[in-house]
Amino acid sequence: MALVLLFLTPGPVLVALFARGLRGGFSATWPLTLGVAIGDLAWSVTAVLTLNQLVGIHGDILLWLKYVAVLVFFFMGMGLIFAKTETITAPSQLMRPGRLAGLFAGLLVIIGNPKAIFFYIGILPGFFDVGTLQILDIVIIGTLSASVPLAGNLGLALALDRVSHLLASPHLRRRVNCITGIVLILVGAGIFLG
Repeated sequence: MALVLLFLTPGPVLVALFARGLRGGFSATWPLTLGVAIGDLAWSVTAVLTLNQLVGIHGDILLWLKYVAVLVFFFMGMGLIFAKTETITAPSQLMRPGRLAGLFAGLLVIIGNPKAIFFYIGILPGFFDVGTLQILDIVIIGTLSASVPLAGNLGLALALDRVSHLLASPHLRRRVNCITGIVLILVGAGIFLG
């Protein structure tokens, strides 16, 4: 659920996906989605390993990170609810033609997106006891962190013609932002109460 919310939250990946997809269709978009998946894998594994080290040094840091997760979800949700709906534009660097350029664009977009690392560092302690994770657990978390956004982005890339017309409507983008924002706030409340 949390990974689906991360996928649904509008950000630079969505802008890059639409920009490349509108210009070059699915063939220009799938390398970008692969780059994003590699970046999500890197961020999630880095977050787990970092949290594992922090727990070894200071055991009750996870309690504080739980509250950080609550705040991250709350502020992301509020930011989406009150965000202005503007025209979707992308920097020209994301538009370079070619599969390798698309792969690197996806990797750079997700690695340069601080929302991703804050999401993983904030959310993982709410779902896992990171102090007890084994290598297999980390592999599963990394695989899920890469495959859920990859599946969503590929699905979005395949349906881009239809979706791009829908999301061109400021009213619909506003509605998507509000619904996603409310769900993020509810997830934060669930972590706080759980």
